[in-house]
Amino acid sequence: MFLGSFKYSLDAKGRVSIPAKLRKFVNPEANDTFVLTRGTEKCIDVYPMDQWKELVAHKLNQLNTFDPKEAMFLRMFLQEASEDQLDSQARIHIPKSLIEFAGLKKDVFILGAVKKIEIWNPEIYDDYIKENNISYEEIAKEVMRKREE
Repeated sequence: MFLGSFKYSLDAKGRVSIPAKLRKFVNPEANDTFVLTRGTEKCIDVYPMDQWKELVAHKLNQLNTFDPKEAMFLRMFLQEASEDQLDSQARIHIPKSLIEFAGLKKDVFILGAVKKIEIWNPEIYDDYIKENNISYEEIAKEVMRKREE
């Protein structure tokens, strides 16, 4: 389970280190291989290969490609998807198209998000949090109540 947040830097070649505190949660089955794709917000979702395979098997393969909305989601979700393996310095390469999508600059905000890792431009993440005019307590109450029903 990925958790915590970290501030790192994107190098000139579009590489970023995956923090050791997150790497320890990557299952050996992932073989240090990740799939990067656009998030549902202006960020990059990074899935270890084992989690990606689970997502494909239990969610993506269940989509009806004859349904226009489901087909469009699948296309948009996968069009920028890229696979990469950690290098010897525990870095992954982020494709230019994803860097542009997420508005990444030199500094990046890395967030553990249970089954995936998110990579954000720190300013965009701060704006995203500020734009939600609901308190953490209210969100927790609403979201967790739904799970109890």
